[in-house]
Amino acid sequence: MPRPRKCRKVCCLPKVSEFMPSGGASDEACVVMTVDEYETIRLIDKENFSQEECGKYMHIARTTVQQIYDSARKKLAEVVDGKMLRIEGGDYRLCDGAETTCGCGGCPKHRCRAQVLNKDKGDH
Repeated sequence: MPRPRKCRKVCCLPKVSEFMPSGGASDEACVVMTVDEYETIRLIDKENFSQEECGKYMHIARTTVQQIYDSARKKLAEVVDGKMLRIEGGDYRLCDGAETTCGCGGCPKHRCRAQVLNKDKGDH
């Protein structure tokens, strides 16, 4: 019996969840990327995390990050052929803002909290 899948921690949902080629696309030519796949792409390629750092942030093993990242990259490669990309689903939980730091600094809850704390320090 396989181990149950762990929910992966995700900072926030993508602002845009569908991307369509300029020529339009049919429903049958749609690639679905999960939210946790999107998060690994964001952390590794945009935030320059290593796979190990990404695993610590998402609360999963580095080898799991590698598998998720490889899957996401293959899906992105299909988009180049003119397929529509939709980001939805997956095994994830959103950052609840309870941690002292998000790791990437991208969590809107932590940015807001940091701004409030900085203002409070300046008032004293």
